[in-house]
Amino acid sequence: MVRPLEGVRVVDFTWVRAGPWACRWLALLGADVIKVEWPDPAIGGSTGRVVRNVPGMGTTPEGVPRSMNSDGHFSDMHAMKRSATLNLRSPRGLQLAKDLIAQSDVVIENFSAGVLKSWGLSFQEMQAVKKDIIYVSMAGFGQTGPRAEYQTMGPSVQALSGLTFTSGLPGKQPAGWGWSYMDDTGGMYGAIGVLTALQHRHNTGEGQHVDLSQVAAAMTLTGPALLDLTVNGRGVRREGYPPGDRSVWPGTPKVYNHRGPISAPHNSYRTKGDGHNDWSVIVCETDEQWQNLRRVMGNPAWADARFDTLNGRLEHQEALDEHIQEWAANLDKYELTAMCQSGGVPAMAVQSSEDRVEHDPQLKHRGMYEPAPHPVLGTWPIQQAPWKMSKTPTPVDRGGPLCGENNIDVLCGMLGVTQEELRAGYEDNTFWPKSVPVEPYLIEALEGQKVG
Repeated sequence: MVRPLEGVRVVDFTWVRAGPWACRWLALLGADVIKVEWPDPAIGGSTGRVVRNVPGMGTTPEGVPRSMNSDGHFSDMHAMKRSATLNLRSPRGLQLAKDLIAQSDVVIENFSAGVLKSWGLSFQEMQAVKKDIIYVSMAGFGQTGPRAEYQTMGPSVQALSGLTFTSGLPGKQPAGWGWSYMDDTGGMYGAIGVLTALQHRHNTGEGQHVDLSQVAAAMTLTGPALLDLTVNGRGVRREGYPPGDRSVWPGTPKVYNHRGPISAPHNSYRTKGDGHNDWSVIVCETDEQWQNLRRVMGNPAWADARFDTLNGRLEHQEALDEHIQEWAANLDKYELTAMCQSGGVPAMAVQSSEDRVEHDPQLKHRGMYEPAPHPVLGTWPIQQAPWKMSKTPTPVDRGGPLCGENNIDVLCGMLGVTQEELRAGYEDNTFWPKSVPVEPYLIEALEGQKVG
């Protein structure tokens, strides 16, 4: 099976979430992604691995001993990659990093501006060893400008771009977002930068530096709110901004806005069961859809002429929601969703992460979460690509690597390090931090090579 990016090698200097997420998709597409890492607790917990003994840190499954290789989140985020450990702050490590870049196509990192340059790996220094190298940097503000050196994380990127300000209820502070959305979306912009630069190099033979600003990337997602302000003169925190689930709240103006057209019913309804996510959303945007919902509910006597028009449904919205709630409470959320959808009514079940992985019928049919093996975690469902490629399939067939798992292949096989040098480097802070006991599998791999 040939994947689209087979033959492309990526040196992955990323950490935390956005950068690793970009490289995950490149690996899925077939690139040989080599994650260069340094599991030293002194640099904090943001290597992605659990390198510090902080209670509650990481996502180790129940029954699996906690270690730097036991984090399920890390395994998903680094699926399909290879791992090599290298101290870039040592002269030997820096030279080996340059040797690796000389045999690669792409270098990608998401540190704050200037970090790689401070290591001795500026774009010009990379070009000196590989003229057509593609370098993708993913700093919060980019590599230039008065704020370039500011450090950001996903939530701060969202706040700085204006995304956070678009959330929340009238008269209250912005609520923020429940997930570091720009870590994932920033990662996708990073992958797009790599693919675009590869296409340019294919056409011209030229490498280039792709200088991505994650804050600027986030600003592109504020488009609907910006249009509502510039075209309609309505700011995000305007009077009567609809709170909660309803498109119009009682006592507030009936304003069409960037959240969508006025409609009723427009709410989330508790369904059968007592789980936190046992709810289903129902929306009727037209009178026809309301009549469809009446039929789905069995034409109950309460659904009389009061509700035949949008204005009537808005005027009696409290009673409308109470009656729909009584009906919904007797149905499973997936059953209710299927009934409404087949009857011509927009509806969807509210889902938890467990629901999406274990119960969502559409995602199950599409094979969105399929089992993949990991030497420490065992076999677990892992997120697949959202696309289906008929000629070049891209399944995830293994989880993330163990730390330094591919040291022999990369350091010895590609870069000419002898096994004796590798063994010594595990002790002298070149290939493994002195502050961390060397993982037994690294020594066992050397012993196995020696015996073989």
